[in-house]
Amino acid sequence: MTKIVAFEVQPHEADDLKSLEKENELVLISEPLRRENVEGFVDAEIICPFVYSQLDAGVLSKLPKLRLVATRSTGYDHIDVQYCRAQGIPICNVPTYGENTVAEHVFALLLAISHRLREAVDRARNGDFSPAGLEGFDLAGKTLGVLGVGNIGRHVVRIARGFEMSVIAFDPVPSPELAEEMRFSYRPFDDVLSQADILTLHAPATFETNNMLSDAEFSRMKKGVVLINTARGSLIDPRALIGALRNGKVAAAGLDVMADEPMIREEAELICSFYCGRRDLRNLVADHVLLKMSNVIVTPHSAFNTREAVSRISKTTVKNIEAFLEGRPQNLV
Repeated sequence: MTKIVAFEVQPHEADDLKSLEKENELVLISEPLRRENVEGFVDAEIICPFVYSQLDAGVLSKLPKLRLVATRSTGYDHIDVQYCRAQGIPICNVPTYGENTVAEHVFALLLAISHRLREAVDRARNGDFSPAGLEGFDLAGKTLGVLGVGNIGRHVVRIARGFEMSVIAFDPVPSPELAEEMRFSYRPFDDVLSQADILTLHAPATFETNNMLSDAEFSRMKKGVVLINTARGSLIDPRALIGALRNGKVAAAGLDVMADEPMIREEAELICSFYCGRRDLRNLVADHVLLKMSNVIVTPHSAFNTREAVSRISKTTVKNIEAFLEGRPQNLV
């Protein structure tokens, strides 16, 4: 019998995960795995975290029986991949659960900005039905720049074409066939920055993509560009973004991810948090500034969070674990 411990489990995930109980010992935990509680799970053979668990070498090394990390996410930058590879511990993810889901959230943020929805709703709730000062802009005819045309990016392109937008894109591995089929054009990175009316980010968090948008990149954008990020907070230098928002280079931003959102989420632990030793606290301050800016809309890393997508996450994770136990691991990273 294999000991499986799932962390950060929400009630709507529990039923799917409980199917693993038939032939295994399953423990469902609502809290993340971290240095402070890892001693309680030293007998875990498979761990199943979401993105807020602490999965560095210091924590993973305290799990001597660990055989598999099955993350319930597409991204795996929260896991010390080098440590796992050195120890022969495979990692599997959920590669394709929410392409359309996250793409739809891109346009939820974009439409909220383009139609001034936050201000309009607040005004109506206060009994003021004047449209004065709520002028927005059309999406039709605008140029959308897509940075990363993977599973999510191509859904963004498809939706944008439905809005009658012109789409240009950058991807390190372009697909001319896809561009022809979906009627968009690949351009060099700098050209996308300089020509887009709206930029949306769909790149993974890697060493190469860290702060891919900083002061130099913002300086090359159109004045008044709108920026959407539903990928990873580390793609944008938050202090540079604040400067671009204040000087009008960026007219508005819609953010589902932020540079140091784990610290925002766990501020009660700041005095002794493990984050403090490895994070630039200036980014935390910048995140708080962004949260309060009137031309920024922030959602709490919830782009994935629909009934259908969450079900796909948990069902794929169960299949990943079952496949591993049957000796045919899948979705390895």
